[in-house]
Amino acid sequence: MGSTDSKLNFRKAVIQLTTKTQPVEATDDAFWDQFWADTTTTVQDVFALVPAAEIRAVREESPSNLATLCYKAVEKLVQGAESGCPTEREKQVILNCTRILSRILPYIFEDQDWRGFFWSTVPGAGRAGTDELDDDDGARPLAESLLLAIADLLFCPDFTVHSHRRGPDSVENMQSIDSCEYIWEAGVGFAQSPPLNYIHDLNRTELLRLLLTCFSEAMYLPSSSDNNVLNPWVTFFCSTENRHALPLFTSLLNVVCAYDPVGYGIPYNHLLFSDYREQLVEQAVQILIVTLEHDGGVPHRTPSPSSMEEQESAGPENLFVNYLSRIHREEDYDFVLKGLARLLTNPLTQTYLPNSTKKIQFHQELLVLFWKLCDFNKKFLFFVLKSSDVLDILVPILFYLNDARADQSRVGLMHIGVFILLLLSGERNFGVRLNKPYSVHVPMDIPVFTGTHADLLIVVFHKIITTGHQRLQPLFDCLLTIVVNVSPYLKSLSMVAANKLLHLLEAFSTSWFLFSVAQNHHLVFFLLEAFNNIIQYQFDGNCNLVYAIIRKRNVFHQLANLPSDPASIQKALQRKRKSPDVISRTSSQETVSMEGSHPAVPAEPGTLKTSLVAIPGIDKLTEKSQVSEDGTMVSVSKGDPTHTAHSDQTAVAGTSDTESNSGRENEDVFYTESEMERRRLSSASSTSFWAPTQEWVHSWKCKLPLQTIMRLLQVLVPQVEKICIDKGLTDESEILKFLQHGTLVGLLPVPHPILIRKYQANAGTAMWFRTYMWGVVYLRNVDPPIWYDTDVRLFEIQRM
Repeated sequence: MGSTDSKLNFRKAVIQLTTKTQPVEATDDAFWDQFWADTTTTVQDVFALVPAAEIRAVREESPSNLATLCYKAVEKLVQGAESGCPTEREKQVILNCTRILSRILPYIFEDQDWRGFFWSTVPGAGRAGTDELDDDDGARPLAESLLLAIADLLFCPDFTVHSHRRGPDSVENMQSIDSCEYIWEAGVGFAQSPPLNYIHDLNRTELLRLLLTCFSEAMYLPSSSDNNVLNPWVTFFCSTENRHALPLFTSLLNVVCAYDPVGYGIPYNHLLFSDYREQLVEQAVQILIVTLEHDGGVPHRTPSPSSMEEQESAGPENLFVNYLSRIHREEDYDFVLKGLARLLTNPLTQTYLPNSTKKIQFHQELLVLFWKLCDFNKKFLFFVLKSSDVLDILVPILFYLNDARADQSRVGLMHIGVFILLLLSGERNFGVRLNKPYSVHVPMDIPVFTGTHADLLIVVFHKIITTGHQRLQPLFDCLLTIVVNVSPYLKSLSMVAANKLLHLLEAFSTSWFLFSVAQNHHLVFFLLEAFNNIIQYQFDGNCNLVYAIIRKRNVFHQLANLPSDPASIQKALQRKRKSPDVISRTSSQETVSMEGSHPAVPAEPGTLKTSLVAIPGIDKLTEKSQVSEDGTMVSVSKGDPTHTAHSDQTAVAGTSDTESNSGRENEDVFYTESEMERRRLSSASSTSFWAPTQEWVHSWKCKLPLQTIMRLLQVLVPQVEKICIDKGLTDESEILKFLQHGTLVGLLPVPHPILIRKYQANAGTAMWFRTYMWGVVYLRNVDPPIWYDTDVRLFEIQRM
């Protein structure tokens, strides 16, 4: 029978299924076999030959036929998992059933009445294919049978793994196979790298696609702050019921971290052959990020036993999380970190050696995976920060942030990048590492500078704040918190970076900006705190910043004398109406961008994006810690009055703006972006919403931490002016030389304790991650389009 004939038969069976009003008996094998008998279908064929409208029609008109189709397809997978699919025909049946289930499952999830179907037991069916186990296993829900069959099939010799058979007659028994000997790739906990076999890679990819589809039930539940709803599919698959959990977790992690898109070391090689490994890596990284979920949203404490094998019972119930949290060998950390850095750097290499390597598209998934590694395995986080290897993660993140800043469809990428840097900046070592000179010249649309990685970070942040799109404003707090966190450790800022920081202060301290939104003054507090940290702890070596502060001294004087009478407030707000632009972009001396760089561009019209929930405010996102003399961190209690005066994020806001705070502060309120936009517009029209008052301005103005800078200006400005008059100087280098050798020892106020705001997990960020991650998975799976045009509830799909 030719392939067109068999496709016709398959199509005919689909039509019969939709038109038969009478239930087809489960025993009618001649009918059901038409769905999986064809030897030439692809997953794309199945999607084309089974249209959405027809699946929905069967679901509504003849539900028992849809139920039987699902049950029969799962039964075939269970039988294959038991027999080990010795023949080609059996392997084909498994693949066809896998494709059919991947096609149908989303339509089962979108209908509330069907959602329980896979978790119910099929009456009288027993465990498909096993009669003698009836009493014991007879009651397994269909979902469990399906998940266990997929797990078995992922370690099926000659189908998804290499056979270890000794001779032609020996058979590998699927029930007794030790899958730990069949791990897919060398790396964590496994030394041998099996030979590449593209057929195995393709078969694994098909099964993982079905697994991801099973897990995607999460997309059909609306986002809520009740984060205790665990995904039952993930919970079961990652439990001790799955005997392959450890080898599968290891296989997925190793396949991702060992992947080298350069074409296995040969440049331009990817142009010659299709890379089946890449599709497998994409599915593997997506499975990892959606399975690694917190138990019930409770922040956990990682157990750290001496080895991964011990203490199976300890730690999180989710075995993937459990295994991840217990990786502890330095060489394993090194393998994972080097692998992720290589993949994250890949799109950058593309820019200066076009086509030399294959350009990968899954950097967002890699960033989520990196985040989860740091979150679930604190020792990994410390390993990352132990050497300058962390910079191999930092540079690609800064590249993505800079590149995506004008593109509203990539606002999620901006958030995950900033969250990772916020997490890293909570550790002293990160600030110290930033002092390494930056010499890698990745073409970026930023001013050319000579300096360190700290300069790169500041220049990119300045670019995001001054030329990014409006939707990034909620991230300004995070960006400046990162700058404050690293500031006490920055040995020497370049003139370019110093000028950028002062330009931000200048922009944020205009009266109209300060008076137009209740929280805007926080940005000024952050910048002043960063300046104070550098002056108090790194004065030697930072003559560029000191010089920039002296040159822009009027900004500090204006802040100290900020008028707060009602007339001035009104005048400032009127000025705002004339120039609605957020930040003056002109006063920063814009310099020539790096050679070979491309400007950041908005999304192409028609680009799809998924909506995100709002992130919690920075005070919910972080927890203050004080650095003590010996460098250890002590958590600062929220009510400590000594820090309230410093630059408290909540007390400062005053009482009049409870309304404007409620949206951001209350973690239990989740808005999609379109709702936030509506709220913003309605608030703009109702004047009762929030208005600055004299008392409000005074409540925070008196707390501006200006003493250190005012003292510095008081001491140094007369000296610098004297030099200029005496020597008739207009030359910067002489003044810098003077400042370099100057000292303020004994002249400045007593150094304040260093405050670090460390990221802390909470229900709000957990929900943000879930929404973002599934949005990425939705948009990245377009061939076949697994979830396209189904009734997804976790987020909205928007066209740019």
